[in-house]
Amino acid sequence: MIIRKAKVNDISAILHIYNQGIEDRIATLEEETKNLLYMQSWFQTHAGRYAVLIAEENDQVVGWASINPYSTRCAYNGVGDLSIYIERIYRGKGIGKRLLFELERVGKENDFYKFVLFTFPFNELGQGLYRKSGYREVGVFQNQGVLDGKFIDVMAMEKLL
Repeated sequence: MIIRKAKVNDISAILHIYNQGIEDRIATLEEETKNLLYMQSWFQTHAGRYAVLIAEENDQVVGWASINPYSTRCAYNGVGDLSIYIERIYRGKGIGKRLLFELERVGKENDFYKFVLFTFPFNELGQGLYRKSGYREVGVFQNQGVLDGKFIDVMAMEKLL
C-alpha cells in the first residue's frame, strides 16, 4: 500500500469514497451525495498546508484523509480539523491508521500543533482508531445536527501533535 499526496486525477475516487460515507450515514451530517464540481471546488481549497492524502493499493484509491481548516481566526492557525474516509470493502483493515499517521507527520511539517475531529458517538470503528492513536474525547455536543430528520449527537476528539 502506498500513502501519497492526492493529485487532481484522484478527485473522482475521492468523490466516490466520500459519497459512500454520506450514503452509509457513519461519518458526516451531509445527506445528499456530492458531484464532481463540488469535489473539484473542495480540492482547490486543500492546497499548501491543508493536505489531502491518498491510500492506494494496486493502483486503486482505497481511502483518503485531509487536513481541513478548523477556524479562519488566526489564533487557531495551528489547529487542523481532520477527515478520513475509507472505501467500504477496505474498512477495518488498518488503512485509516496508516493515513492518520502520515497526516500527523504532514501536519507537524506544516506547523500544526493540534488536530481535532468530530465523529458520531456510534462510530465505534472510527473512535477505536483515534483512541489507539492518542486522541482523547473532549465531549459530546448533544443534538449538534440533523440527519434524516433526527437530531444527532457529535463527539469532539483532539490530539496534541
